[in-house]
Amino acid sequence: MFKVGDKIFYPMHGGGVIKTIEEKEIFGNTQLYYVVNILHRNMQVMIPVDKTERLGVRPVVDSEKLDNVLTTFYDGETDVMANDSQRQRRNLNKIKSGDIYEGAEVIRDLMRINHKRKLGTTEKNMLDNARQILISEVELVKGISQEQAACLLDEAIKIQ
Repeated sequence: MFKVGDKIFYPMHGGGVIKTIEEKEIFGNTQLYYVVNILHRNMQVMIPVDKTERLGVRPVVDSEKLDNVLTTFYDGETDVMANDSQRQRRNLNKIKSGDIYEGAEVIRDLMRINHKRKLGTTEKNMLDNARQILISEVELVKGISQEQAACLLDEAIKIQ
């Protein structure tokens, strides 16, 4: 169980900090909820405590793992044989997984495609969303501002 002040990662939303743990009654069912401030979206979400594992909520990665993600950003191959809808479905599943490496793969693959041809609106939005999600975790792990985290990610991308 997480506690107030813990830095967590919520797939599809990004990194956040648990502000409180509250008991709420919804539809006659009382349960505990984490109230989480999602940094990059400037919003609060309530996550049922007993569903965090199923939702893929996890602690933010440690600094070493984050550094590994940033230094190996361009490792691996991009599947160019997949059509747009297959790739979008696969990328969405990677983002939903909450795995930091898979999120970085989505960014890497969409950036590679964008260098060859212009991304469509759906993939452009997916790239922007995946970037913001990763930036939010960088922000929490490194203890830096969103702007500094974006610069750090941009530097990691340029170095490769």
